[in-house]
Amino acid sequence: MSGEARLATSLCGIALQNPVLAASGTFGYGVEFAAQVDLNRLGGLVVKGLSREPIEGNPAPRLFETEGGMINSIGLQNIGVRAFVQEKLPELARLHTAVFANVFGYQTADYVEVVRVLEDHAGLAGYELNVSCPNTTQGGIYFSSDPALLSEVVTAVKQVAKRPVVVKLSPNVSAIEPLARAAEASGADAISLVNTFIALAIDARTRRPRIGAGMGGLSGPAIKPLALRMVCQAARGVKIPVIGMGGIATGEDAAEFLIAGASAVEVGTATFWDPGSPARIAVELGAFLQREGIASVRELVGTLKM
Repeated sequence: MSGEARLATSLCGIALQNPVLAASGTFGYGVEFAAQVDLNRLGGLVVKGLSREPIEGNPAPRLFETEGGMINSIGLQNIGVRAFVQEKLPELARLHTAVFANVFGYQTADYVEVVRVLEDHAGLAGYELNVSCPNTTQGGIYFSSDPALLSEVVTAVKQVAKRPVVVKLSPNVSAIEPLARAAEASGADAISLVNTFIALAIDARTRRPRIGAGMGGLSGPAIKPLALRMVCQAARGVKIPVIGMGGIATGEDAAEFLIAGASAVEVGTATFWDPGSPARIAVELGAFLQREGIASVRELVGTLKM
């Protein structure tokens, strides 16, 4: 069997040539990488988060390299959904790979409006809801930490979305299973996790944070064991597909997430040092399957022995 055939899979009814996607927030709108990467070799890509109106983001510095990872506090900078559909989506719509729009907001109506705008345009396979934002109408309670608020936003989006809806969960909770189940019960077609862990880096000489906004989100290889644990817990708690992420840098890393229960994976921080890493990781995953005598990547999903 060819490597391509081994890797072919599907997610929420969407055919994927391989289960490795470029994650939101680290791959821009995708089109910026077209000169460095053949985007059609990716299993899919998730564009950076889109909001109702443009957002300038947080003060610099926004990135800091840590031991085995990276802290970022970009502040969800983006051009806004209306500029996206005019300036970026037409080029993305010409791709053969699956393109997902990451969507966020500070109240339920924000998510609904962004998806409503996107529904009027071709070129997207589905949506990924970033629920790691404070709900300004509820005193700053995070959508990602309250099952009731999470259910509210997912239910509202599902009423306007004709495309599949993936809910991206935060790891900054005491238990991931109640949030995963709330997303499923509210109609989510899949969940993805983990988003970044809240972290702090300090300059001992100035006694100030290394990040302009103070704290930021930790990603990269340092979080992989934690991400694997939460993906496993979530996958065992729901029946909908799970997309795993958190420190994936090699094909074997991707295989570990699939074994933990993920049906697909997203690659984020690795693209900072290797923009072509999602495509490379897919090739490495195919080689792993061949070495292990596995005919289809789907046979790997959820095979963890515990």
